[in-house]
Amino acid sequence: MENVNNTDYIVVKAKENGVQVIGLTRGHDTKFHHTEKLDKGEVLIAQFTDHTSAMKIRGKAEVQTKHGIIESES
Repeated sequence: MENVNNTDYIVVKAKENGVQVIGLTRGHDTKFHHTEKLDKGEVLIAQFTDHTSAMKIRGKAEVQTKHGIIESES
């Protein structure tokens, strides 16, 4: 069982309709394992886990991390 108190997370706020947040797996073969679609103004809080090593953001969104705020573009 993973320790969820020490895992990193991000906050994604959609700046337009149809923003996609895609979770990518850990391991030898990286694969898509989860996709969320956000509409303008919706917020998703996503956590890195034993199964999720990376996230891909498609569309215009504000991404907040412990390292700062990043703006993605369409």
